[in-house]
Amino acid sequence: MMLKRPGLLAGLIGIVLIMASCSQNNVTVDDSLKKYFDENKVTGCFGLMNNGTGEFTVYNLKRYRDSTYLPASTFKIVNSLIGLQTGKISGDSMVIPWDGVTRSVAEWNKDLTMYDAFRVSAVPYYQEVARRIGQKDMQRWMDSLHYGAGKKDTLFRIHTAIDTFWLDNSLKVTPDEQLGLVKRLYFNQLPFFKLYQEKVKHAMLFENNANYRLGYKTGWGFNEQGHPIGWVVGWVEENEHPYFFVLNVESTDHNFDMAPVRLKMVKDILKQLGFFEGKM
Repeated sequence: MMLKRPGLLAGLIGIVLIMASCSQNNVTVDDSLKKYFDENKVTGCFGLMNNGTGEFTVYNLKRYRDSTYLPASTFKIVNSLIGLQTGKISGDSMVIPWDGVTRSVAEWNKDLTMYDAFRVSAVPYYQEVARRIGQKDMQRWMDSLHYGAGKKDTLFRIHTAIDTFWLDNSLKVTPDEQLGLVKRLYFNQLPFFKLYQEKVKHAMLFENNANYRLGYKTGWGFNEQGHPIGWVVGWVEENEHPYFFVLNVESTDHNFDMAPVRLKMVKDILKQLGFFEGKM
């Protein structure tokens, strides 16, 4: 069943106001995680959901629940699903030829399949996918997902260029919404064929060993003030037990080296919380 609102904790917090005695216990605010943000000179938030118990561990609850940010390259999850569902991506091996423009990321400067483009987060590949989908179909599927609908559940309308709206701060999402999207994807609960959801999850799976499986998508963009905004959204699975997480970080330094920091932060936080040993 498709949930109308992707965010998870937003709904739970609403219940807290009415039934504090039974719902408040499901949310643990862990301020010990602040040290990871401080040592990297960033602000932000982190959320983790234990799927087995429904318990949330959150750092910076207000930002996690209430603040919205451009999704940047985490939108490749949605873009991939819509591209596959509409047939604009024929499969995860579909190649879009390099346009010959040399860009700063060397891995983008060649012909790429969907799988490879997702893994190296190739913006030009997915801009072409969005152009092929077109505004009408993109809007229809965005409406089905209620992605970017916010706490008031107001449908987002694409009003800037079809190949940049997830990068230009016109589309914004809460960290809670990002976590909800990944959870529904993991369980094939999004309004797309199961095969296509499995293909996207396959592209997200970066680490798979005897102790754990770690799947994620990163994102990196700039808000209206020019501050770098970083994301890591995904899941960690141990003993066939999934946990869903989202990291959102922001720096005031326009030249902040986001790529290595965000992933290291996620792994450091998960390690503190007991992951990667196969014991969760």
